[in-house]
Amino acid sequence: MVPPARSHQVGKGSPARPGDTTLLAGSPVSGTVDPGFSSAGRVWGVSQAHPVSVTVPRVPFTQVPLSTVPLPPLDTSIPPWPGREVEVGGHRLHLRETPGPGPDAPTAVYVHGLGGSATNWTDLAAQLANTVNGVAVDLPGFGRSEPLPDYDFTLDSHAEVVIALVTALGVGPVHLFGNSLGGAVAMKVAASRPDLVRTVTLVSPAVPDLRPSLNRMSDPRVPLAMLPIVGASVRRQLAAMGPRERAEQMLRLCFAEPTRVPEHRIEEAAREYSERGTQPWAGPALGRSTLGLVRAWLVPRSRSLWTIAPQITMPALVVWGTQDRLVSVRKAPRTAQLLPRGRLLVLARTGHCAQIERPVSVARAVLGMWEAVGGHAW
Repeated sequence: MVPPARSHQVGKGSPARPGDTTLLAGSPVSGTVDPGFSSAGRVWGVSQAHPVSVTVPRVPFTQVPLSTVPLPPLDTSIPPWPGREVEVGGHRLHLRETPGPGPDAPTAVYVHGLGGSATNWTDLAAQLANTVNGVAVDLPGFGRSEPLPDYDFTLDSHAEVVIALVTALGVGPVHLFGNSLGGAVAMKVAASRPDLVRTVTLVSPAVPDLRPSLNRMSDPRVPLAMLPIVGASVRRQLAAMGPRERAEQMLRLCFAEPTRVPEHRIEEAAREYSERGTQPWAGPALGRSTLGLVRAWLVPRSRSLWTIAPQITMPALVVWGTQDRLVSVRKAPRTAQLLPRGRLLVLARTGHCAQIERPVSVARAVLGMWEAVGGHAW
């Protein structure tokens, strides 16, 4: 059973202990408190005579309520949501919109990861369509959003584009979602413009993780492509790969159980790779965004994502897969703990894109957060 979420009350509750585990209903889900992280906060009050320190226990950050409201049946045969292009801050952005309850309902904005696109949110957006209107964006250089000639592909620039988009939508603060690179972008947006964000959901956000490992590459030949003499031959081999082979490589890298992906979804991904092959800006955009992300991991501590996280004051849900090869699940507890109102959901047998592999589990956790926020219990 999932214990009910509790509001923070002075003098009540107990902090999470290292090694505590919360088991959640539904598909195999668990959250473990990482040793070395305290869950209690400290609030300073001032009396007329002396300052007073009051410890405010925090609800264990692995305590994630799962909503029990009926969800639409999961239909993985649905095609990507319809797309349109909009002019935002000088950029021509491609959006995919999921019809929701109507214009008065809140809006969710979805931001994809490196090498991804708005299609990465098809199933999760469908699961949440009874509650929110959905807008998934192709960042400049990805999907069908052609970048401006002078676009620099840094995290800050991607965040500025998302801020401009949310502002242009004119729907008030949104529920912001980000996966991988998009998670890091969402952190930047939420920290710098809290007036635009109701809640934030981070799916395997690309927080600093500098582990050197071939397991983090879609093709182990990539490092060889950088070498003299043999590099040219390897680059030709990589360039000769077909769209289907590239799609299958991506699935093996990002999914814990790639064999469970429906055939039509593999074909859908292959068509997307084929389309990228016609876009002269797609390859450079991927390379420069990757470089921009790594540089963001190497900035001074004062500008690090680890320093930005405590500035994100709205309710936050962090979702991670136990078999994430790209950003280690070991980063999950620290990420959630640094968020003042963060909670952590860890999904078993799940890779880097939980919103694609486990859309129902992610949707129930997101709705659980929204319900708890509505009840002042997050």
